[in-house]
Parts: sequence; C-alpha cells; structure tokens
Amino acid sequence: VTPPEYRDVSTRHVIPDLAEKGTYIASEATAYRVLHKHQLQTHRENTRPRTSKKPDELVASGPNQVYCWDITYLKSSLLGSFFYLYLVTDIFSRRIVAAHVYEAENDEHAADLFAEVQEREQLVPGQTTLHSDNGSAMKGSTLKATLERLGVLASYSRPSVSDDNPYVESLFGTLKTRVGYPKKPFTSKEDAQQWVDGFVYWYNEEHRHSALNWVTPMARHTGSERELLRLREHTYRK
Repeated sequence: VTPPEYRDVSTRHVIPDLAEKGTYIASEATAYRVLHKHQLQTHRENTRPRTSKKPDELVASGPNQVYCWDITYLKSSLLGSFFYLYLVTDIFSRRIVAAHVYEAENDEHAADLFAEVQEREQLVPGQTTLHSDNGSAMKGSTLKATLERLGVLASYSRPSVSDDNPYVESLFGTLKTRVGYPKKPFTSKEDAQQWVDGFVYWYNEEHRHSALNWVTPMARHTGSERELLRLREHTYRK
C-alpha cells in the first residue's frame, strides 16, 4: 500500500526520497513497469498534457486547387533595408503562380496580388484553398476580406510549427541557391523584379522537378507530362 505522503508524487521523486531514508523497494524502471502493468501510469484529467491535433492535409488532384504562399527578404543596397518577395505556388504542379517584389510587407500588397491571380487564372469561388503561415501580412483584415470576396478559402499553419508550409520554403531555398543568384544586393525594386521574373521562367518552363518525375512544372500544369512520360517509357523499353 502506498503511504499517503507518496500518493500524489512522481515515481522519480519517490525512489530517491526513500533511498535517502534508507529504504529500497525497487529501481525506478521496475517501479514504472509495475505501474504500467496495473494501468496506474496514466494522467488524471486535470494533469493531462495539452495536445495539438494535426490538421487534415491539403491534397490537390489538379491545378489551381491548393496554393501556398509566403514572403521572403531580398537584400537591398541600402543598409538595413530589404525588398519583399511575395511568392505563390500551386502544390499540384509546383508551378510558380505569382512572384512579385514589393518595398513593404503588408496585407494590402497581398490582397492586390491575389486579386490579380484570381483574374489571370480565372478562379471560380470555392475552387482554390490558399495556405500560409501565421504572419501579420497573411492574416490581415484587408487580405481576409479580399479572399472572402474572391471565394478563396484560407488555410493556416499551426502556431509554432515551422514545417506546415514546406513547398514555399523549399522554393525559396531553390531560388536563393540558384546559379546566378546575385552576390550583391539588389539596387532597386525593378532590379529585383527583373531577376525574379527570369527565375520564374526558368523554374516553370525549364526546371525538371524531382517531385514531378523530372518533368517541368508547366508540363504538369498543362497535362503535357503524360505524353512526355509515354515517350520516355517507349525509349526505355526499346
């Protein structure tokens, strides 16, 4: 029978406390094994640790169903100043849907960008889910109102979870390690946008993506990948 003074004390405290008093019943490992056997090693409701349920994974079976976006810094020639690259990618095709450089980070710029994307891609209400992290530019009232008006569903990463938005983070890594990425800071917003535009063309039209069986994002987006893969398989069979 457990002495009353030990009934609310952790086994890790009981064993050394008894040892200091000259009493040895069992090792800590044995004590835990006995507790598990009798189903006593469970949390009471008021001490149960808080858990965070992992949200359902966003899955895309075609283009323009799920977009991810984020903002990254681009160095400016003005010390302590940056340009901000707003980048949107389609997780189905990995195509860069939009990449625009701004001089500030706010949800007004993001709202303008997505209004442009909606018009260019001809998105219908309810067609697209937009995923992002929890930054202030991502959850601003102007952007939320714009997305609601456009019929774009918003999805957000879990708080303090760094890998809930991996597609854009990986894309930023590709961009900044790309051969030819400027070693010196950009001298102007137009200079930065020009380089980004060139990267977007290369990434969408020429870059063979490892996650797409080595076809380009544009080939996946348009569906031409099926014929390319058929030709590839025909060559391998020969």
